[in-house]
Amino acid sequence: MSEASGSEPGPDLVHGALVSWSRGQQVLHATRESYLDVISGLRDDGYDMCVDLCAVDYLAHPARSLPDGVTAERFEVVVDLLSLQQRKRVRVRVQVSESDPRVVSLFGLYPGTEAMEREAFDLMGVRFDGHPDLSRILMPEDWEGHPLRKDYSVGRVPVQFKAARSTR
Repeated sequence: MSEASGSEPGPDLVHGALVSWSRGQQVLHATRESYLDVISGLRDDGYDMCVDLCAVDYLAHPARSLPDGVTAERFEVVVDLLSLQQRKRVRVRVQVSESDPRVVSLFGLYPGTEAMEREAFDLMGVRFDGHPDLSRILMPEDWEGHPLRKDYSVGRVPVQFKAARSTR
């Protein structure tokens, strides 16, 4: 689906997001500003299930390959949507800056993203504006930092996990 206009062919766009392909799967590159509109449009198109949402830290790969017009940032939020009726998948990638690591929450569109967004916040430090309970989900509440960031110090300190009830 191309939204390009004029006599010269432009880049393929879906709901205003640039399109690329990765291993046979359509990938949309949304901006932070258009992220919610792109996801909402896809939901209206029949992508009724969010099967994954995660954050990626590209600290060691700032010059990675991206389509023309997409500026690489340190973090990226990746969302995989599924249309059960059409039997199709689509991936949405949005670049997130290190200085302001935040995007809009998808909880209002896909309530199942509640835990996924909390995990991305807890482990990578990406904030999801509008999330109903953006608190830690895996690490203790008093944990400092976000352990899956590439610059997180290993430090050889014993890991303290949340208390789990013993079944013995």
